[in-house]
Amino acid sequence: MDTVHSQWQVLPVVSLPSWFVNLVNGYYTDSEGIYAAQLLWNRGIQTPEQLKGFLDSNYYKPLSPFEFGYEMKLAIKRLKVAIDNQEKVTIWGDFDADGITATSVLWEGLGQFFIPHLQLNYYIPNRATESHGLNIPGIKKLATEGTKLIVTCDTGSTNLEEINYANSLGIDIIVTDHHTLPDERPNVVSIINPRYFSEDHPLFSLSGVAVAYKLVEALYITFPEIPENPLENLLDLVAIGLIADLVELKGDCRYLAQKGLKKLQQQLTNTTRPGVAYLLKLCKRSGDRPTDISFGIGPRINAISRIQGDAHFAVELLTSKDDKLSQELALDTELANTRRKSLQKDIQKNVEKKLQTLDLSTTQVIVLEDPQWQSGVLGLVAGQIAQKYGRPTILLTTAETEKMSENDVKLARGSARSIHNIDLYQLVASQQDLLHRFGGHPFAAGLSLPVENLSLFRERINQKLRQEIIDINTLSSTLKADLVVTVSQLGQSLFRELKLLEPYGMGNPVPRLLIQNCWFESLGNRNIRDAKDNKIKYIKTKFNIYDRSVDEGFPGIWWEHYQEELPQGENKRCDAIVELDYNTYGKGRYEVRLIEVRESLTSENNQLLQRNKITLIDYRNKNEVEQLNSNVEQLKSCPVAWNELQKSYQKSINHQQDLALVYSYNDQFNSSDIIQKLIGIAKYINRTQKVITKEQLKEKLLLSDRSLNLALDFLEKIGFLIIQNDQNIQITTTNDISEDYHISQKKLLDTLKEEHFKRKYFTQIPVETLQKLLIYESFNL
Repeated sequence: MDTVHSQWQVLPVVSLPSWFVNLVNGYYTDSEGIYAAQLLWNRGIQTPEQLKGFLDSNYYKPLSPFEFGYEMKLAIKRLKVAIDNQEKVTIWGDFDADGITATSVLWEGLGQFFIPHLQLNYYIPNRATESHGLNIPGIKKLATEGTKLIVTCDTGSTNLEEINYANSLGIDIIVTDHHTLPDERPNVVSIINPRYFSEDHPLFSLSGVAVAYKLVEALYITFPEIPENPLENLLDLVAIGLIADLVELKGDCRYLAQKGLKKLQQQLTNTTRPGVAYLLKLCKRSGDRPTDISFGIGPRINAISRIQGDAHFAVELLTSKDDKLSQELALDTELANTRRKSLQKDIQKNVEKKLQTLDLSTTQVIVLEDPQWQSGVLGLVAGQIAQKYGRPTILLTTAETEKMSENDVKLARGSARSIHNIDLYQLVASQQDLLHRFGGHPFAAGLSLPVENLSLFRERINQKLRQEIIDINTLSSTLKADLVVTVSQLGQSLFRELKLLEPYGMGNPVPRLLIQNCWFESLGNRNIRDAKDNKIKYIKTKFNIYDRSVDEGFPGIWWEHYQEELPQGENKRCDAIVELDYNTYGKGRYEVRLIEVRESLTSENNQLLQRNKITLIDYRNKNEVEQLNSNVEQLKSCPVAWNELQKSYQKSINHQQDLALVYSYNDQFNSSDIIQKLIGIAKYINRTQKVITKEQLKEKLLLSDRSLNLALDFLEKIGFLIIQNDQNIQITTTNDISEDYHISQKKLLDTLKEEHFKRKYFTQIPVETLQKLLIYESFNL
């Protein structure tokens, strides 16, 4: 079966208020900020307060940790008892990047109040032999070692049986977590979980590491005389966990990520965490961008448990001050990530080989198992397969045995990933009677079940989904492009403008750019190399992308694709959706990351496009215009709306004539002057009893139809009587001045400012961009 191609959707260009664009421009002065403003507006950032809080972390006011209320107070009270009684406290973490950084935050934060290794320890389950969350053997081990208090991070909310077991052994538990809540509050000292808040609360989307940070922050506030290290020193760890865990970066989440990235980028020049500094050097990144975490540090931390199972040394890597040890641990982490990439590639090939034996036309959910697959990378491969084949995918390994009761029962264990917004958690939960354990969320889940239940599980879960959606083959993913650009616009200026929106994450994704009618040259692919210069079975294709706006191509890469998959040459035109990036390798360069490519159009549609395409000739703001050919249309009035420009463009298409933009517009603008000129004209018309046409008034004052109506309304409010028909206007005076004339005046002033911005935009936007947008609108891609 061929891979699934997405439906493409291009977000429309909207008219923005001039005040909004001016505010955005204040944060980036190297350009007009048009694209950043469009993105921010489309993503719901539409008020001054929202904009300032989104772009400037110094303006945002984070909430107090005591926003968690009584639960936080209970946690602090119990920790004080442990401090006073010198009790042994154990941090129970998790083996992914969020759990590792959360453990590290508590290790350093609580380490200001408890003696590390003597009063304070940490426990991280082994990914290969244990599951996420608390488990009874681990709790029993901690009890024998004298633990009196467990503080969880990134886990524990639903481990009701394990919590009760701990209580029976005299161990109290404080839960810090951000996962699904149980129906009833667990029997713990305190549960600090942002899911108790409403979804619009600024703390709702906190990840595990951010919740752990809030607990430490509450301790610092309560006992300010005890800590020796500043609380802010933990923020780089918080940023790593937040961004790696793919939570929605809004509210306090975004604030913490912004502050943390500033801390992280200091590691290469003012190193306080040698392990983090070495990781940045190994992945050749500077630490100032979220992609340095999502594509650099995060996967490497996750690789430790995926390959080795035991992730304890990951905490030492992030917190140790020993330079030599940190370098060794960072190299071990890099090699684990190299092994992860190779293993992931091998399993993906094996999965696709198995898929060739299935009838995918009748398969709603892909469920495959193999005793040779390593469980640590199955979630990654499941995600790739789900995207490629357009079906929820569950991959299981049958290599391990786990004791369920009196007897050893062979289990299939693995991971599941969803697509098409199908709620995977509910889908898997519907088969709970066949499972041993499961957990997760709508897009990803982990599960285990007896091998003997596999066939029935596969049959029932497919039947369940078929009942809900009839046929998954009727569904398709939508790939959204935020902006339409040309190759000539790619580079430093656009990159820096879009960088205003960082850090990216859920709810604020990396902007995707549509480049139309482009082609590829200078193709080549190779295996990447590891830290010891060994080849890895992990492919990327390099290329240069062209369109008619450039003579020299722009560099790019396509991960996990071969050069044969990419059409080459100008005669093979494509549409491409890309992300603009800065590659710090070597001397550094700006490049695009190819997301998806398709043929520009069918031959029939291409003919239609050619009929819908005429050339824009740019004579804007020119003092002299050369003699134009008689078959060239001219647009002499600066547009104030897209429909004005589209109307002229369509007229030229109908006449099959090119369109020359010969309008000018002076940037110097004073709306009050226009008001005075308007009143002066009204007085003159009244005094002379002449008639003025609407077009004459619009031309004299540079008004649109909308602002003309507001201008006439304002004149009536200040005592003029307006008599008008479709074309002409007569003006006389009355003595009645409306008490609310200032409201009408403000509407007019605001509209004039907005129209000023639009005219400025249509005067300064690159003509290549106008051409692309007009082609798109006329063809309705």
